[in-house]
Amino acid sequence: MWTATTGTATSAVPVVILHGGPGLWDDHAALAQMLDDLTVVHRFDQRGCGRSGPSDALSMRRLAQDIDELRVYWGHERIIVLGHSFGATLALFYAASYPDHVAGVVYLDGVGIGDWRTPYHDEHLRRTTPAQRERLAALEVADRTADEEVEFRVLSWFTDHADRSMAMTWARESASVDLPINFAANRALGTEITSWPPGYVSGLAAALPMRVTYIHGAGDPRPASAVRELAAHTPHHTFQVIPDAGHSPWLEQPEAVRKLLRDIVTS
Repeated sequence: MWTATTGTATSAVPVVILHGGPGLWDDHAALAQMLDDLTVVHRFDQRGCGRSGPSDALSMRRLAQDIDELRVYWGHERIIVLGHSFGATLALFYAASYPDHVAGVVYLDGVGIGDWRTPYHDEHLRRTTPAQRERLAALEVADRTADEEVEFRVLSWFTDHADRSMAMTWARESASVDLPINFAANRALGTEITSWPPGYVSGLAAALPMRVTYIHGAGDPRPASAVRELAAHTPHHTFQVIPDAGHSPWLEQPEAVRKLLRDIVTS
């Protein structure tokens, strides 16, 4: 597995950042830099993804086991898991599977529970033009060139940002990373999550003994209401909405996110 570690060991609990997707890679150096003067921050590419080696063992249980094996490898008794997007779901799953080794969870712009897809798709339509939607549909089924792959990613991701003037720029920065999307991992893990029975995710949250901090950009097309509903099932939690921010709020409101994350680590 590809990993990256920054920061210096202190009395603060170490942080492990879980990237989204599923099937993408870590691009959270900016989040790590918000914290690594306070504690050690670890990042990694999930199995089969990004710079990590290939793997056919693609399940939530295997990914959670990977996190715990890395925790042991890094020499930590307890960690804070900070998960973004799909990584937020993985953070909850890991914390429920290994509660004795988790000091806290940060659920950053996850999808929550209930029907989040309908408002997400409605907002995606609102933020795109007919021409953009037509082009994206054509690219989805095409045998894409390298340039077309970047275009496909940009059109898929630019609607995640609340700041419409910067949305294309940020999406292109993410899209231009020369790493392949693991669509097999996306399908396998997505299928597993959608197969969970009603109440499964809320049950995970309800069983957590540690504090969970829910952070959500108000302009994320994934509705904050679905995350708030999940938070309501969590015994020890706080819920923070970041105004004027989308799915990656550290880009649009870095100081607000920085303060929240540093408060979590120092407390």
